Amino acid sequence: MRSAKQSLAVVAALVIAAAQVTGCTTGEDAVAQGGTFDFVSPGGKTAIFYDPPSARGTIGDLSGPDLFTNKPIRLSDFTGKVVLINVWGSWCAPCRTETPELETVYAEYRDRGVQFLGIDVRDNRDTARDFVTDRNVEYPSIFDPAMRSLITLGRTYPTSVVPTTMVLDRQHRVAAVYLMALLAEDLRPLLVSRV
Repeated sequence: MRSAKQSLAVVAALVIAAAQVTGCTTGEDAVAQGGTFDFVSPGGKTAIFYDPPSARGTIGDLSGPDLFTNKPIRLSDFTGKVVLINVWGSWCAPCRTETPELETVYAEYRDRGVQFLGIDVRDNRDTARDFVTDRNVEYPSIFDPAMRSLITLGRTYPTSVVPTTMVLDRQHRVAAVYLMALLAEDLRPLLVSRV
C-alpha cells in the first residue's frame, strides 16, 4: 500500500506531465506551424472560435465507412461546402437531445451549401442505425467504433468529449469547435456569420 507521500508524488508527476502536454501553446491560437489544426481549449472553454479565417488550420483527410452502406465517406466529397462534423454515440445522453436540433438546422441550411457529417463512436452498428432511423436523421454518419477516423481531426483533438461538433468553413478550415451538446440557436448565428 502506498504512503500518502508516495501518492502525492504520483499526483504531482501527473499534473506536471499534463501541463507539459497542454502547455505547448499559448491558448491564443490553435494552429500549428504549416496550417494544420492543433486543438487548444483556452481556459477550459466549451465553444471555441478560430478567427480571422486566414489563421485557421485544416484537419486531415477525414474518411470512413458510411453507417448504413459501408461505402467510404470522405471530407473531400464535400468540396466547397461548409461542413459541420458531429461526434456522437447512441449511448450518449446529450446526443439524444442534440440530434433533433442538428437535424432541424441541417434541413434549413443544406440547400445553402452546408453539409453535416456525423461520426458515430464507441457504438454497435445496429444500435447506431436504430438511433439515426428513430430520429429521422438525413445527413450521413461515418461508423467509427474504434475512433480511428478521429485521428484526422487534429493531433490534440479531445476524443473523450462526446458530443463534440466541429464547423469547417468552405475551404475546410476549422472555424469553431463545440465541446458540448448544441441547440439550433447555437448553430444558426455561426452558420450565418462565421463561415
